[in-house]
Amino acid sequence: MKKSSLFAAFAFSVLLAGAAQAQPVMRDGVLADAAGRTVYIFDKDSVGKSNCSGGCLVNWPAFVAKPGAAAKGEFGLIDANGARQWTVNGKPLYYFAGDSKAGDRNGNGMGGVWHVISEKPVAVPQAAY
Repeated sequence: MKKSSLFAAFAFSVLLAGAAQAQPVMRDGVLADAAGRTVYIFDKDSVGKSNCSGGCLVNWPAFVAKPGAAAKGEFGLIDANGARQWTVNGKPLYYFAGDSKAGDRNGNGMGGVWHVISEKPVAVPQAAY
């Protein structure tokens, strides 16, 4: 059973990686694709450069743009891993293979380096010194 679950997650990630998408949109308070699948940023990326490759892309498939897509506003496109990948404020966007349906946010906070983009920033309490 464990092998079939792993295979299903891998197959889903390959499906997402191969699906070119239109510009991201805010949906239910987070940035998502047009179908409502949550997209994430990776803290280890640089502005305009993806640092996720190989095994990383199996778990975090790139959010790839449709051919001829044009970016507007804070959204952009970069050439990464052989595809045109969507960015927000220069940071590349990804899916999480552990999300199985629209609205899932299972990757948020993963490893302390993967995050959703929310429309309302969360206030971080200041430490008292």
